[in-house]
Amino acid sequence: MTIDTLPEKPRTRTKLGDYAGVLLSGFAMGSADVVPGVSGGTIAFILGIYEELIGSIRMVGQPVFWRALLRGEWRAAMRLVNALFLVVLGAGIVGAIFLLAPGIEWMLINQPVLIWSFFFGLVLASIVIVSTRIRRWSASRFIALFLGTAVAYWVVGLVPVQTPDTWWFLMLSGAIAICAMILPGISGSFIMVLLGKYHFFINAINERDFASLAFAAVGAAIGLVTFAQVLSWLFRRYHDITVATLAGFMIGSLREIWPWKETLESVVDPVGEIVPLVDRNILPAL
Repeated sequence: MTIDTLPEKPRTRTKLGDYAGVLLSGFAMGSADVVPGVSGGTIAFILGIYEELIGSIRMVGQPVFWRALLRGEWRAAMRLVNALFLVVLGAGIVGAIFLLAPGIEWMLINQPVLIWSFFFGLVLASIVIVSTRIRRWSASRFIALFLGTAVAYWVVGLVPVQTPDTWWFLMLSGAIAICAMILPGISGSFIMVLLGKYHFFINAINERDFASLAFAAVGAAIGLVTFAQVLSWLFRRYHDITVATLAGFMIGSLREIWPWKETLESVVDPVGEIVPLVDRNILPAL
């Protein structure tokens, strides 16, 4: 299935087990999105639902969908956006974030090498899978791969900043992070770290601060639909170059999820958590 054919011929799912698989895929994506440095888009690529996901989201911003809604053709509108797929996948993502956030936060603090090693191996293996999606390698594809790697390597090396907790910045954070989330290799959670909002939102989830989460959700919805238009256009026009760039993003992100690190500088964030500010990758002790 490709992005071009999705709106007219969405994947047919008739059995409960089919949607159970979608729910588990969403759960896996949500689990990854909680971890700074790991992208839910990477998991979607591995599980083979990435293009269907982008194609479905893209249709939400299309005039044909809104015309169907305004005419009261609800069934046709829901079929255009592959609604049941999106709802079930979204339920899995949200469920994983709420259920696993405390446990993953505990693992990041108490067993960081184990959890980072798992995700490092997962991303490393998925790079091979993503690379097989390139139909024909050429000089332009290798250049795209190199540029994607360089950009991601630079982004994950940026130092987090202190930012306000105002409603507009929470919306902006949600919009930026969701765009990163659907890009393999660029982690939405890590973007939250750079924006100084990762621990803020983890605490908001754990403490059920639904007001702050709602602002972020509105921003995420706007950013997701908008960015899906751009990404699907790139897939249609420059498929191999786009995939090569995404593979580069994943290669560059390995810098951030290398399991063995030495913290050089840390700060205390507004909620009292000690956050590593500057660190470096080191070799494991033998």
